[in-house]
Amino acid sequence: MWRLTFDSALSSVIFVPLMQTFRPIFFLLLLSTLVLGSCTGYQKLLKSTDANAKYTAAIKYYESGDYFKAGTLLEELIPLLKGRPEAEKAQFYFANTNYKQRNYTLSAYHFKTFYDTYPNSQYTEEATLLHAKSLFRDSPGYELDQTNTYTAIESIQEFLNRYPESQFRQEAENMSQELQKKLENKAFESAELYYNLRYYQSAVVALTSFQQQYPASAYNEQAAFLKLSAQYSLARESVEEKQRERYLEAVAFYQSFIDTYPQSKNLKAAENMYDQSRAQIAKMKETKPTAANQ
Repeated sequence: MWRLTFDSALSSVIFVPLMQTFRPIFFLLLLSTLVLGSCTGYQKLLKSTDANAKYTAAIKYYESGDYFKAGTLLEELIPLLKGRPEAEKAQFYFANTNYKQRNYTLSAYHFKTFYDTYPNSQYTEEATLLHAKSLFRDSPGYELDQTNTYTAIESIQEFLNRYPESQFRQEAENMSQELQKKLENKAFESAELYYNLRYYQSAVVALTSFQQQYPASAYNEQAAFLKLSAQYSLARESVEEKQRERYLEAVAFYQSFIDTYPQSKNLKAAENMYDQSRAQIAKMKETKPTAANQ
C-alpha cells in the first residue's frame, strides 16, 4: 500500500512538470498539423480539375475573409466558368479579392471588365462604385503627378450620373470632394513654387488661374497676397518702359486685396507695396517731361 502511494506520488512529481514543459510544444505541433492539413487541402484544390469543388471552396474562402486563396482559385476558374451562371459571381468576387488585398490597379481593371460584361447584373452598381473607389485609393499624394486623380474624379462622376439615387451617392460625393481638395492643394503649391523661384510673371498667371478655378478655397487670401507681391516684384525688376504698366497692375491688385480681406494679417506689407508702387508711378510722371524737354 505504501509502495503504491509512493510510486503514485513520484509519478506526479515527475509527470506534472513534464506536462507543463511540453504543453506549449504539444499545442504548436497540433497547430502545425492543422495548418499543414489546411494547406494540403488548398494545394489539392489548386491541382484539381474539378471546377465545382474549386468554385465551392473559393466562395467559402471568400466569405471567411481569406481573399488570397479565394482570388487564386477564382482566377483559375473564370475561364472555365464562361457560359455558366456561376461566372458572374465569380468575376465580381475575383475583382473584390484584389480590392480587399489593396491591389487597386488590378481591382479597377477587373471591376470595369465586370460591369462592361454584365451591365444588368445585381452587382453592377456596386462594381461601378468599387471601380471608382479603386481609382480613388490609387490616387497619389498631391505633390505627385495627378493624372490618376483626374481619372478617379471622372469615374466617380460617371457613377453619379448612372446612379443618381444610389445608396452610395454620399460616399461617392465625399470621395470626389477629397480628390478635388487634393487638386486644389496641388494647384496652389505649384503657383506658390513659381513665386518662390522668383518666376514672378508665371506666378501671377498661376495664382490668377487658381483664384478663378477655386473661388471658395481657404488659400485664396494667401494667393491674393502672393499675386500682389509677385506683381510688385515683377514691376521692380522690369525694364523701364514696362515698369509703369506693371506698377499700375500692382496697385489694382492691392485694391482688390484690401476690399476682399480688410483684416488680413498681411495688410501692412500690402500697404507698403502699394505706397512704393504709387511713389514709383509718381516719380515716372515727374521725369517724363524733363526727358521730353531734353
